[in-house]
Amino acid sequence: MSITPHDERFMAAAIRLSRWHLGRTATNPSVGCLIVRDGVIVGRAVTALGGRPHAETQALAEAGALARGATAYVTLEPCSHHGRTPPCSEALIAYGVARVVISVTDPDPRVSGRGIAMLREAGIAVDTGVLEAEGRHSLAAYLTRQTKNRPYVTLKLAVSADGMIGRQGEGQVAITGPLARAQVQALRAETDAILVGIGTAIADDPLLTVRTSGLEAQSPIRIVLDPFLALPLTSKLVETAREVPVIVVAGEEASLLEAEGLPPSALPGISPTRGEIGRRRDPNSPASDQDGFASRQDVGQGANPDPISPLVGEIPGRAEGGNLPADATDMDSRRAALEAAGVEVVHCNPYHPEVLLPALATRGISSLLVEGGAKTARLFLEAGLVDRIQLYQAPVVIGERGIESPLDATDIPSGFANTGTLMFGEDRLDEYERGL
Repeated sequence: MSITPHDERFMAAAIRLSRWHLGRTATNPSVGCLIVRDGVIVGRAVTALGGRPHAETQALAEAGALARGATAYVTLEPCSHHGRTPPCSEALIAYGVARVVISVTDPDPRVSGRGIAMLREAGIAVDTGVLEAEGRHSLAAYLTRQTKNRPYVTLKLAVSADGMIGRQGEGQVAITGPLARAQVQALRAETDAILVGIGTAIADDPLLTVRTSGLEAQSPIRIVLDPFLALPLTSKLVETAREVPVIVVAGEEASLLEAEGLPPSALPGISPTRGEIGRRRDPNSPASDQDGFASRQDVGQGANPDPISPLVGEIPGRAEGGNLPADATDMDSRRAALEAAGVEVVHCNPYHPEVLLPALATRGISSLLVEGGAKTARLFLEAGLVDRIQLYQAPVVIGERGIESPLDATDIPSGFANTGTLMFGEDRLDEYERGL
């Protein structure tokens, strides 16, 4: 059957619906589904919070008997495998749906093409690829974790008129206005985790939570690259760690201490983990759909496999940090104190994002927002592991002691395309994306 303007209109509505639960469905994608009969929507749903029930089964239940002979519009291919719930393809067949229109085929090897085949074998007409570009955009985090074994990475920068992102020695400096800052809160609310370097964590003492009224419960997991466990116990991150999870990524390689002139014996007495973060259950879900760890080769195209040098200024003891550990006992005591406060400490070289990102993916993190530190931004950019750039440009001038932005609108890395420009008061947002 040929695709009609009505098909595109209903699929566009399903894609909008799918965005309602972004960042809140654990390891499952946030999928939208509409059941349409005679041009009227008789059932609609989005994947439930935590990932279950799936969108199709909820929409079918709402439609009831009206689903027989109707058309289902689904943003992602219906699942075909038995997990904790029966396959959605079986549900569509059981309800007697006559046609299924799909935006994106599921890359999950347990599903890919099988859901479509099940539907067609049951005599249901299936059309795929409707508004596929828009569908892939809404499913970017899920598709990246499935195909590249890592989270989808967004880099957010707010840059002043003179090309700065802050001022040395002054902590947080307001660059954008309230409208732009509210938009950033919305971005946090649909993201699984947010990451900053230890320099930013110490200098700015940020909360990194969602502060929009009514959305506080959607705050992302907070991650700090902190090779020497310098995060102060009095910081806002530590003080709120029992309310919103905090992960501190500590160093594990002798080279980190040797770079500071300390002997390898100063390393903490722990077993190497080769960049692996423990198989801890996803805090947003009763269970995770995936086990195991990805290798460096699985990170995906565009990643730089070479080691990244430690970032001057991000290591404690430099301009932006605290003090280096005196010995292994000091490091152990720091770890114990952080863990007692509710912080999770993991050991994975903070300067190897090509190892860190797959490890995060194994714990159900599909989307990551890199929000703090010029040097941390450069780390991910130079590793080729940024998928989207949100560049806010404001008319304010920082002046002396400004911290230079790692990029501006004139030097966006190759491979990124400008996907849109929005104005929030006097602040301009340009968004750039790589193709999935």
